[in-house]
Amino acid sequence: MNKKLNLLDSIMLIMGSMIGSGIFIVSAGMLRELGSPAMLIAAWLVTAALTFMAALSYGELAVLMPKAGGQYVYLKEAYSPLFGFLYGWTLFTIIQTGTIAAVAVGFAKFTGVIFPVFSEKNLLFKMTISNSYTLKITAAQLLGIGLILVLTIFNFGKVKNAALLQNVFTFAKIGSLLFIIFAGLYFILSNQNLSTLSTLSTPLTPPNFNIGIFAAALVGSIFSADAWNNITFTAGEMENPKRNLPLSLLIGTGSVLFLYVLINFIYINALSISEIQNADQDRVGTVLLQKVFGINGAIIMAALIMVSTFGCNNGLILSGSRVYKVMAEEGLFFKQAAQLNKHQSPQKSLTYQAIWACILVLSGSYGDLLDYVVFAVLIFYILTVGAVFILRKKQPNAERPYKVIAYPYLPILYIIVALIICISLLIFKTAFAFTGLCLVLIGIPIYYFIKPKNV
Repeated sequence: MNKKLNLLDSIMLIMGSMIGSGIFIVSAGMLRELGSPAMLIAAWLVTAALTFMAALSYGELAVLMPKAGGQYVYLKEAYSPLFGFLYGWTLFTIIQTGTIAAVAVGFAKFTGVIFPVFSEKNLLFKMTISNSYTLKITAAQLLGIGLILVLTIFNFGKVKNAALLQNVFTFAKIGSLLFIIFAGLYFILSNQNLSTLSTLSTPLTPPNFNIGIFAAALVGSIFSADAWNNITFTAGEMENPKRNLPLSLLIGTGSVLFLYVLINFIYINALSISEIQNADQDRVGTVLLQKVFGINGAIIMAALIMVSTFGCNNGLILSGSRVYKVMAEEGLFFKQAAQLNKHQSPQKSLTYQAIWACILVLSGSYGDLLDYVVFAVLIFYILTVGAVFILRKKQPNAERPYKVIAYPYLPILYIIVALIICISLLIFKTAFAFTGLCLVLIGIPIYYFIKPKNV
């Protein structure tokens, strides 16, 4: 595959894949669960620390194995081909495609604010499948499917064109976040609503608080900060990956996490606890801009999120397809997915990804997809960070231009905290976490059924 992605492209791919609609939505549900503005900020700070620790660890793996497929390759080399397959299998069934579907649903929800014809309330089709399930198709779902298909077809072209589109929309998204932050600051200062001390001086922990509830509430923030690892999937198309991969991970993740924490400070100082917790359809960002701009705030916010989710899905669609291509080359995915078209794009891999993501759009709500994704994501983040230890033992003399700082303490800390979150999800969000776990485990018999004899 052609090496066309430079450092700027890589940073923009990370930031563009991370910034979707979650930052404008999930804080409402998190505050309902946590009950305290201080705990909301603490949750975002923990998420930022966790994500950055993981990115530092991935940086070492990225320079050790700067190959297309990224995390899939790391797991395969550190553990066995089975672990690589389980990641690729879960990536296809729920992690990548589920995130693409959730972001597409977010795009459609906010498009409906400007164009009511695309509202979730516009029911186009309804059919009772059983006593417990009714299939409903709304205009919003069709729009989400349309977004996935349009971006997939665009990515059939040259990767540099897709990267250019990503750069344009990522710059627009960064501008959108800064616009919201400065609009919120203007509102706070102009109304002398300097409530940082008052909101953060409320009881740090509500009466019913426990570590399990806190960990389970991190689902929203972890999901919103996810997809930073997608850059590793495109290593085979990157210029000087040994330098640009770890550098882009540090710059890209660090910048987005800083903006996320800052925008939550704006939320809790510009809005009351009740306004955040009871935001219509959890659209906290919309409530904020309505405070600043009145009735036009909802339209402004919707337009900003449409830009954000459009660019986010482009990055997700571009990067995910590269993993299935590598799997197909090794006989662990549909054979046709290994093929490149005349533009050196994995067209068949992109097509399979799009079909399944569209099915997921019809399968559940934004929140359901979010809960399914996060548990599965964390399992493989833990395993991948653990791969740093394994590969140092397996390949002690391998060239490592970059090594994770504070080794072994930083990777160990990440693994411990991530395990606590996983256990909490199994306890407090059992149905979704168990479903995510089952999806991973189903891949074991599938692997042994389809693997080539020489693997």
